[in-house]
Amino acid sequence: MTKTISLLGSTGSIGRQTLQVTQELGLRVAALTANTQVDMMERQVRQFHPALAVMMDQEAADELRRRISDLPVAVLSGPEGLLTAATLDEADTVVTAVVGSVGLRPTLAAIEKGKRIALANKETLVCAGELVMDAADRCGARIVPVDSEHSAIFQSLQGCRDRSEIKRLILTCSGGPFFGKSHDELENIRPFDALKHPNWSMGAKITIDSATLMNKGLEIIEAMRLYRLPVEQVDAVIHRQSIVHSLVEFRDGAMIAQLGTPDMKLPIRYAFTWPNRAASPDTPLDLLSCGALTFHAPDLDAFPCLRIARQCAKTGGTACAIMNAANEEAVMAFLRGELGFNDIPRQVERALSALAVKYTPSLEDILEADRMARQVVRNR
Repeated sequence: MTKTISLLGSTGSIGRQTLQVTQELGLRVAALTANTQVDMMERQVRQFHPALAVMMDQEAADELRRRISDLPVAVLSGPEGLLTAATLDEADTVVTAVVGSVGLRPTLAAIEKGKRIALANKETLVCAGELVMDAADRCGARIVPVDSEHSAIFQSLQGCRDRSEIKRLILTCSGGPFFGKSHDELENIRPFDALKHPNWSMGAKITIDSATLMNKGLEIIEAMRLYRLPVEQVDAVIHRQSIVHSLVEFRDGAMIAQLGTPDMKLPIRYAFTWPNRAASPDTPLDLLSCGALTFHAPDLDAFPCLRIARQCAKTGGTACAIMNAANEEAVMAFLRGELGFNDIPRQVERALSALAVKYTPSLEDILEADRMARQVVRNR
């Protein structure tokens, strides 16, 4: 069981809920990192007393250093600070809750140290899944997923003796705020509307990804990397209620699913306590009041991001890194009002058409594909 954590991305939605679970379980916090939110970081530092606080933004780091000068807390900045937080000797578990491909290098660095990785950064496995999983095998690092869907699969597989018994992994998807709309109806969607997720409270980027279904595409790629299965054995279904968090179908036709309320503290807690479970103060799922559970096939015409992600998974190489980076840039442009909702998949396909895929890539190849894909979208 986890005793001390380094939390990468402490001021985001996952980070804040992680700190709640940390309190409940009585865990120590060795390091906290954030981007620019100095006010929240100061409150977290004063409450959890880490040895290290990192702000990605240099000005934010300077301001934080001034504010907490009365505390014995080191303050670092930028990517090097993030790497330091990920490799602190006193932390046995690193929670990667940063958003985007910025989480790749610190996750690999933590794996090299043999730490438990509580993985909430899906882009790490999307962009460099084979490198990450090979490094985990070599260094004896255990990757325990925090995403609700991947935690559900992880929990459902605890009694699986042999991966050859798996027929399919089935990821559930809420369908986001635009379930049932056609491609044409989505043309004039505004960021304000896309940020209204029906079930989950999340950061802006992942909420938009949920609206386009790109989030489910990223999770399909993540699942095939985590469990070393071909993409043909990973499916997604729309489940509006977000009660069944995902399922495993076995070769004899049996299905095992994990159910629960839509609360991220449950998978976070399990990532810390696995292979055991700890009591939770939260209200459990009540089957008598949760209502009917429904399932639908995704509409790939209205939401092409899911189709694009599956194709990139089949292509392999740097295709997934190109797709991920182009999507990140397009989502940010949409949130700024510079692109339409349907322009997000268009820009991703444009980047994939413009850049050649490298097969069996090195880390440098992946990072270069990421950079070039971003540039394609910025130059639109």
